[in-house]
Amino acid sequence: QVQLVESGGGLVQPGGSLRLSCAASGSIFTIYVMGWYRQAPGKQRELVARISLGGTINLSDSVKGRFTNSRDNAKNTVYLQMNSLKPEDTAVYYCSADVLSNFPRTRNDYWGQGTQVTVSS
Repeated sequence: QVQLVESGGGLVQPGGSLRLSCAASGSIFTIYVMGWYRQAPGKQRELVARISLGGTINLSDSVKGRFTNSRDNAKNTVYLQMNSLKPEDTAVYYCSADVLSNFPRTRNDYWGQGTQVTVSS
């Protein structure tokens, strides 16, 4: 099994910054894609950012120029640096990982428990 543990959420004023981290652990052979999704109250979960094993990054149009996505493959960790935060960024942020496990050698998607980000004055 694989576990994803997120950290770094909280309350921040508009224009502020937060950095989210997500560490994967367990029976991991390779992590192909790691990403961040968010879900605001009454809305569907949406993709925020994702990064491939080779470092290719996809960002939602709503966060381009404000958020950056990076990963440390040696630590099986992905980061989301969020700058110039807006009230509409308020949501629960979920980490995801596309993982090839060691034993059995299977590929599955895993999710973290979510971390709350609230942007408010």
